[in-house]
Amino acid sequence: MNIPRKYLTTGTVVLIAVLAVALKYWDYLLNPWTRDGQVRAEVVQIAPRVSGPVVELNVVDNQYVSEGDVLFVIDPRTFEASLDQARARYDLTVDGYTAKQKQVQAAEAQIGVAQASVDQAQSAIAASDAAVENASSEYQRQQELIKDRATSQKSVEGAKASYEVAVQKRLGAIGSLAQAHASLAQAEANLAQMRATLGAAGDANASIREARAALQQAQLNVEFTKVLAPVDGYVTNLNLRLGSQVVASQPVLALVDAHSFWVQAFFKETSIEGISSGDRALVTLMAYPDKPVEGRVDSLGWGIASQNGTTGFELLPNVSPTFEWIRLAQRVPVRVHLGDLPKGVALRAGMTGSVLVMAGSGGEVADTAASTSSQ
Repeated sequence: MNIPRKYLTTGTVVLIAVLAVALKYWDYLLNPWTRDGQVRAEVVQIAPRVSGPVVELNVVDNQYVSEGDVLFVIDPRTFEASLDQARARYDLTVDGYTAKQKQVQAAEAQIGVAQASVDQAQSAIAASDAAVENASSEYQRQQELIKDRATSQKSVEGAKASYEVAVQKRLGAIGSLAQAHASLAQAEANLAQMRATLGAAGDANASIREARAALQQAQLNVEFTKVLAPVDGYVTNLNLRLGSQVVASQPVLALVDAHSFWVQAFFKETSIEGISSGDRALVTLMAYPDKPVEGRVDSLGWGIASQNGTTGFELLPNVSPTFEWIRLAQRVPVRVHLGDLPKGVALRAGMTGSVLVMAGSGGEVADTAASTSSQ
């Protein structure tokens, strides 16, 4: 029996289509898949470091910005005035420290003078001791000579007077030494007080460190009036206008990191046995059903929240009702790292799609890495 060619062609096409559908269905039977996938991204909350009115706004909602771009500017005049004030205080502190240093140097010089006076007084005492000893010897000699009538009474009296003068000079030298010691002690006390007032030397000085820290903080505050983009990303939920009063540490917009997109897929707990880190994944977004995105399983979640057992009314535990004849499988989050995007695909956080994991394909990643390293 001869079958017309057109029927053969049609039958062949239908057979191929059926086989393709069957293979696709077989993939879904053999490999874990879920329709519960969602595009996620790192979202950076932009909060100013200082408070004030916005005088410059350089972005609009949904705009792409690069890292380091100026998003908006806060009125810097108040902070510039504070910076001038901090700089003046720092200069005054340094000048005061320099003046105290000179006082310390003067006190140290005064100690040198006082020590020289002590040394001079000690030398004077030593000289007076020698003079007293000589005068005493001469006086005694004259007394012995007068007994033998070998000298005159006038010579004896002169020797006595010289001895008494030497003794008085020695007493004066002792008084001068005591006064020199007192002056030295006073100079040392003044130096200790000056050093205590001065504090630590150089950069270790507390007053200088405090003034420098205040100056640096004032400089930072001026820099903080320009709010910069910390990452490449998209401006989202911009609630800011020129003249708006922003408050430090209060977020005013969000920035979706352009390089942080991934897919969070939720698989039934009965399917995760066939999923491993490194397995190939195929993500089909609802927005782009004809442009599947390839990826890799990055990791599997280790825990999900349970509503049972949480504290409820009157501190009683919440317990959800269950049906004995139905047991629903929990869903476990699986993080999927996306590869290169097909042309025309633009990811947005919150998009949904289906995720198919090629079970057991994680070894391909290790084989590829090993071959690459061997080359």
